[in-house]
Amino acid sequence: MAQFLLETVWLVPCYALIGGLLAVPWSPGIIRKTGPRPAGYINLVMTFLAFVHSAIALQATWNHPAQEVFIPWLSTAGLDLTIALEISSVSVGALVVITGLNLLAQIYAIGYMEMDWGWGRFYSLLGLFEAGLCALVLCNNLFFSYVILEVLTLGTYLLVGLWFSQPLVVSGARDAFLTKRVGDLFLLMGVLALWPLAGTWSYPELAEWAATANVNPTTMALVGLALIAGPMGKCAQFPLHLWLDEAMEGPVPSTILRNSVVVASGAWVLIKLQPVLSLSPIVSSAMVGIGVVTAVGASLIAIAQIDLKRCQSYSVSAYMGLVFIAVGTQQDEAALLLVLTHAISAALLVMSTGGIIWNSITQDVTQLGGLWTRRPISAIAFIVGTLGLIGFPPLGSFWALVKLSDGLWETQPWLVGVVITVNALTAVSLTREFGLIFGGKATQMSQRSPEAHWPMILPMVILLGFSLHLPLVLQSLSLLPDWATLNKDVVLLLIWSSISGCSITGVVYLGNIPKPIRLPWKGLQDLFAYDFYTPKLYRITIIFGVAKISQLADMIDRFVVDGIVNLVGLFSLLGGESLKYSTSGQTQFYALTVLIGVSILGMWVAWPFWGVQFLNLIFPISTVG
Repeated sequence: MAQFLLETVWLVPCYALIGGLLAVPWSPGIIRKTGPRPAGYINLVMTFLAFVHSAIALQATWNHPAQEVFIPWLSTAGLDLTIALEISSVSVGALVVITGLNLLAQIYAIGYMEMDWGWGRFYSLLGLFEAGLCALVLCNNLFFSYVILEVLTLGTYLLVGLWFSQPLVVSGARDAFLTKRVGDLFLLMGVLALWPLAGTWSYPELAEWAATANVNPTTMALVGLALIAGPMGKCAQFPLHLWLDEAMEGPVPSTILRNSVVVASGAWVLIKLQPVLSLSPIVSSAMVGIGVVTAVGASLIAIAQIDLKRCQSYSVSAYMGLVFIAVGTQQDEAALLLVLTHAISAALLVMSTGGIIWNSITQDVTQLGGLWTRRPISAIAFIVGTLGLIGFPPLGSFWALVKLSDGLWETQPWLVGVVITVNALTAVSLTREFGLIFGGKATQMSQRSPEAHWPMILPMVILLGFSLHLPLVLQSLSLLPDWATLNKDVVLLLIWSSISGCSITGVVYLGNIPKPIRLPWKGLQDLFAYDFYTPKLYRITIIFGVAKISQLADMIDRFVVDGIVNLVGLFSLLGGESLKYSTSGQTQFYALTVLIGVSILGMWVAWPFWGVQFLNLIFPISTVG
């Protein structure tokens, strides 16, 4: 049975796709008698089947070599587009994580969107998302990975814009879509440019080619920079990070997936392309630089945010920055461990705060407080999610951060300082958020804010238990670093940064210190609060430039293109008006006119052949011998 499920694990994306298609008839205007709830239940059943299939297949594939499945699609003119799938412990494990988190998110959505009219459309889009993510982790071809990433970009736009009657939702979906399209465009350039160099888009063949490739450094640098542009957008890295903040206008259940596994889709492609990207030191340095700027900058920005969703979205960007650092320094195992541990903890954080958004008047953390006694389960889940996201032993991210820092200690110790700094800032940000939401006394906005009902609590408790047991799961799978060989200095620095960040911030935000806390220099406070003025820089550079180019194109279209067309039309009109007075209506007159025109045209065409002889005949030139 297990072997059969392993051989057919490539069908897992079809479960979600079928569920999404079956949910379409319950969209508004098609089926109304039963209400939209059957759409959610169908998707729940299909996702549960996908999760069980993946979990059983994982046991069968563990410690076994990877297998490849080829599905012929198109072969013409020397171009072979065969869909290649990789069935390995890593890819099947990723299927378990995706389907498991999506199952919990769908259960959560039953409670969160209980009275929502767009239930059928929401669940069908969740099915599309799950199918795309599952297909991406199985796909072993760069071209089809790009196609799947485009589908996920479309899914992000549709999910964020679910409540399209609200102007902010429409603008948020549009901005998120356009921002990601910038990176996708450069990624397409890189995908097409890589084909003439390597002659393949298969990830294993690209790795073999990269081992012996002899490519012009400038060419490889340009291609590599184009290839990392797409993952930059997907992982919300600077300067393409603003889409994640805009996407927070969507429903919280979709945010559970977006903050955990959707942002990791770009990281997955980045890890697959690591052998190719390492051919150019410029590209590796660019990845490290982008990761450092985003990780440190987003961590600082998160500390100054007051919106509940924005605080967490910038923490996601910061953590994905660490993944960029890991891939840029050729630490693929650390990058995969970072992606796994972050997905679990980030999803738990969104679930713990989603209930507050659901039945509270405001998302402003400065107007909340005192929810510990009213929401004890959510508070415990937030604590576990916070500790699972920072370097706090023995929870998951501690091992991922230790593995990354241990690999950087000998070669690039300054990056260890970056990791420790980001870890401390993340601890400060999440502890501050916990203190403002759950600590202190209840305010007017939080006096009547009870715990959410069971469809939202059940998945949160399940994920809470899994987060606590994640180290045991990783240990049973032999994925944890060997404690005996770890650098104890790195371990102590990480633990100390976590404890100091949490304790100092806890004293400030759980004590009697007057709030809000402000930095001594207001300019620095505003710099963090307004995202280093990145949106303003966008408006005065890119948006202003595109607007001016659009205006110039409009002027050229109206005055030049339309002017030429109108001139030709006017000339034709005047010519027709003049001809009607010079024609007799007799057939022989028309024939003579055509004959004269053809003769003139023939003489003009033949002039280079007989014109010189004709002139010499009329005007002979005397020569002197």
